[in-house]
Amino acid sequence: MVNHLTRRGVLQPGSELYGKAFENWVFHELTAHNAYSDAFARLSYWRLASGMEVDFVIDDLRVAIEAKATRKVTTDHLRGLRNLAQDHPRVGQRVMVCLEPRNRKTDDGILIIPAREFCERLRADDFF
Repeated sequence: MVNHLTRRGVLQPGSELYGKAFENWVFHELTAHNAYSDAFARLSYWRLASGMEVDFVIDDLRVAIEAKATRKVTTDHLRGLRNLAQDHPRVGQRVMVCLEPRNRKTDDGILIIPAREFCERLRADDFF
C-alpha cells in the first residue's frame, strides 16, 4: 500500500524495498493475529550494538522470528537467531519466515518455513 501511495512502482523481488515490504507484511500478520486472538502478547525485537538483530520477539523470548524475502536461506541469514540463542539460551522457538518452497529445520533447531506455512501456523496458534 505504501509503495503504491508513494508511486514507487512495482516491487521487484530481490530488491531492498521488496525485503522491507516482506518484513512489514510479517509484522502486520503477527499484529493482526495478536489482536484478533486476544493473545495480548508483547511484540518486540532484539538488537546488539553491532547491528545484529532479530526482527520479532514474542513475549519474553517465547518465540523469535526473522523475516527474509529469499528463496534460499543461507547461514548468514540465520546469524541473528543464532546469536540470540547464544546470548539468551532460554529462547524458545526460533523461526525464519522466507520464500523457500518447503519447510525444514536446521541442525541447531531453527525452523525455516515458507510464508504460506507461517500464516497457517500463526492461525493454529503455534507462536502465541
